Amino acid sequence: MSEPALTRAELADAVRHKVGLSRSESGQLVETVLNLIISALETGESVKISAFGTWLVREKLARQGRNPKTGTPAVIAPRRTIIFRASQILRKIVNSEPISAADRTAAAKEG
Repeated sequence: MSEPALTRAELADAVRHKVGLSRSESGQLVETVLNLIISALETGESVKISAFGTWLVREKLARQGRNPKTGTPAVIAPRRTIIFRASQILRKIVNSEPISAADRTAAAKEG
């Protein structure tokens, strides 16, 4: 069983309560932000949100692999993958570490 996840609807609801937009406007705002991130990644751009993290597109070359079930060699096709690197501030928050005053100021300005 997977752990609970934050959904688009929950994000939109949080925006609605925090900013005071209508339910539909909040949903449109969340969708717009996510679509902008997706569009940038689709074109190979990185997306950086200060005090949060960076999404990067990584090009993987074709390589020789192996079918884990049968052991038969197989070629793995080249592909693009997305990497997320959390900022130091986000890492500290997730790990319940103390955050410096400078980090708090940066996080407050961004959030």
